[in-house]
Amino acid sequence: MGTLPLAIGIFGCDTQSVQETTALVGSLEALRELLAKGEVLDVSLGTDVVVVPTGAAFTGLSEAALELAAVFEVFGAKVEALMIGDRAASFEPYFVERVKGADLVVLSDGSALHAKSTWRGTPVGDAIRTAPRLVAVGSCASVLGEVMVDPRGGAPTTGLGYRPGLAVGVKASEEQLTRTRTLLGSEVTLAVLGPRGVVHFDGSTWRRASDDVIVTRGHEVVAL
Repeated sequence: MGTLPLAIGIFGCDTQSVQETTALVGSLEALRELLAKGEVLDVSLGTDVVVVPTGAAFTGLSEAALELAAVFEVFGAKVEALMIGDRAASFEPYFVERVKGADLVVLSDGSALHAKSTWRGTPVGDAIRTAPRLVAVGSCASVLGEVMVDPRGGAPTTGLGYRPGLAVGVKASEEQLTRTRTLLGSEVTLAVLGPRGVVHFDGSTWRRASDDVIVTRGHEVVAL
């Protein structure tokens, strides 16, 4: 499968001065608001953004990539989508090098389980794990932790372990969230992202970057 060039920008961002940051956002709207603030993510003219729409393989890779590209185009970023829809594509050398070399890697919303099975134990997955600047949107944010919340029923399962210290889920029914918190127990910190929710990881510490996030250990609401 190929790549989809989405915007032309100017190269030359000083990636050496960029600090490690991971942002998990509940929706595209939350991502737009985060970028507008310019605090957690500084995207500007020439920023080299790589979009990985793997989670949208069943609903449309191109459509998801174009939606995400539009969010960054207004800042003058150079955006390229990598059409990684299956495990075979996760071994393509070009895709691996683009993920490794990008200023910012963005993972689209979609099927968390498909994204996990596509990236696990692959060179692209390893490149995502080591990306110093990473954004994950919606359900696919849940695959990055050591513990993942299975969207089919809310039970905890094994995540990819790319970002330790926090389990992440998205809004679900109160019954499902209660089940999830019971099964996780008080040893695992769970952040549930609402549509405008954002959590940020700087390489050592997680913090809430918006109010639309509920953080719990067991059934107790805690600070993050």
